[in-house]
Order: sequence, then structure tokens, then C-alpha cells
Amino acid sequence: MTKLRLSRRSLMTAAAAFTGAGVLPEFVAAQTAPAKGQAPFFYNFKLGDLQGTVVSDGPVGPLGKAGDLYANAPKEELHQLLSETFADEQLILEENILVLRLGDRLVLFDTGVGPAKAFGPNSGQLLQNLAAAGIDKNAINAVVITHAHPDHCWQLVAETGAPNFPNAQIYMTEADFSFWTDEAKLTNDAIKGMIEGTRKVLLPLKERITFIEDGKEIQPGVQAMFTPGHTVGHMSFVLTAGTQSLLLIGDVVHHSIVSVERPKYAFGFDTDANLGIETRLKTLDMLASTRMPVLSFHFPWPGIGHVGRSGDAYRFHPLPMRASL
Repeated sequence: MTKLRLSRRSLMTAAAAFTGAGVLPEFVAAQTAPAKGQAPFFYNFKLGDLQGTVVSDGPVGPLGKAGDLYANAPKEELHQLLSETFADEQLILEENILVLRLGDRLVLFDTGVGPAKAFGPNSGQLLQNLAAAGIDKNAINAVVITHAHPDHCWQLVAETGAPNFPNAQIYMTEADFSFWTDEAKLTNDAIKGMIEGTRKVLLPLKERITFIEDGKEIQPGVQAMFTPGHTVGHMSFVLTAGTQSLLLIGDVVHHSIVSVERPKYAFGFDTDANLGIETRLKTLDMLASTRMPVLSFHFPWPGIGHVGRSGDAYRFHPLPMRASL
């Protein structure tokens, strides 16, 4: 089993970064007609003096029924929670991808799934939505991968095999790189397709990958925080500008209702379900204690809000989008 390294030091360092508790980032929405479907496809906000843009890769799914993906959940309790919160039994999750402008540098966090139709007909919109937001993919200097699942790294390359972000250095954990490119795992029918696809994406780019470690600043104001369980090397990132901070949590938490209000429910795509629960509880507790805003990859668009306590669990409170003046 992977040893949990979401240490007290990591949590305290992340909490200390958010010294301005109660001081919210300035969010300024930029919404236009959607490229596909109904979701707006980019959203600009400011974190201190930093400019961020959330760009949608479109929704992934349906992934299956909630009862199948949260297989250890009491069926009646899960059904009641979904019914009371108007949530669908079939899980469709967003892909909220952050582009952060750091001075003259552009940093992309995760890439979406690209053209893989197995993840739903409405996914794979990142590149056209970057263009719509006025962001040149060739100008991106760094791509930071929270973990090596298909919906987070497969759009590193085009269908031709050419890099989609040719001028970017790639940052990820060595643990995830090694796990998801391991040729020996091709014999595992449950993950064979993911291993095959990820090998095609990551192995040709290996010389451009920098492996990152817990607690290290990988870009100015971007600190890595090891949050394993969903994958063996999953990383979250504390983004800090002055007294303002935001935690980008990748897939520590998936469903904005089920995974937050019932965090002890094991999630079917976690590599280590028990470790995933442990990490999820510690991360949600940190967010509730510090009142730090959070950006979650799979939460309803654009995925930004707060986590507060609710009884012996938690609740997600989305921040409103504010129109630019």
C-alpha cells in the first residue's frame, strides 16, 4: 500500500500560505457562446495580481451509475442523498482546466482527455476553447499534471502523435509516470487500455518531463502538495499571490455532492480506495479550517468555491461568477 505523505508539515505549510483567511480572490467572468453543448467555455479570474483562466475540456461521461462507482455506499442512503440534492444517478463530471499567467509565463494544469470518444462525445474541447479564450497553445511554457489518468494527460499529444504544447516543460510525479507507463501492467485487463494510451502519450515526451516532489515550489507561487490515493502519485497545488491562496485539488474529490457530503464512500476509480478516503478527509478538513478557496477539476463549472463543515462531513459552496465591468 502507498504510504500516506499528506503530512502535518504539508497541511500546515498550505494553511500558512493562506494568511488572509476571509479575503477572497477577485473573480471576473468572461463568458461567450459555448463551443459545444451549453457550458460557457472559459472564465477569467484574479488571484491577487495573478491572472487565471478556467477553460473547459467539456464534460466526461456518463461514467456509470453512482451506485456502481460508490460501491461501498449504503444503497438507500446514496439514493436519498442524490434525490434530495437533485443529482443524477448517472455521473457526468466536468473537466475544469486552469491556465495561470505568471508574469510572462503561461502554466497549464492538466490537459483533458483529447479526442478519446470513450470518455463521452462532448469532451476533448480544450484546444478550441483555449483559442476562444485568446490563449495560444504554443505560448504555454509549462504543463503541470496532477496525475496520469487519461482525462488529465492524454491531450498532451495530438492524434498524429505531435505535442499539442510544443514549447512546454511537463511537470508530474515520478510515481505516477512509472505506474501508468509500466509495460508489465498491460496484462491487467482492468487498466490495460489506460496503460496503452498513457504510454503512447508520456513515453515520447519523457525527456521534457520534470519530476516533482511534495512541498516544493515548482513555479513562482505554485507549491506541490502530495495527495495520494486516487493514484499513487497524485499531486494537488497551492497557488499563492500575496495574502491570497487557492488550492487546486485535481481528483482528490470527484462529485461535488457525494464525495464531499459522504467523503468516506470509496470511489471506484481510486487506485487505493482507503488511502483515497484518508487523503480526502484530511484535504476537506484543511479547506474547511483555513477557508481557502478550492478549484476542483470535476466539480460543476467552473469548479471554484469553498468547502464548509456540515455535521460530521462537509459541503461545497460554489463562488458566484461576477461579470466584468
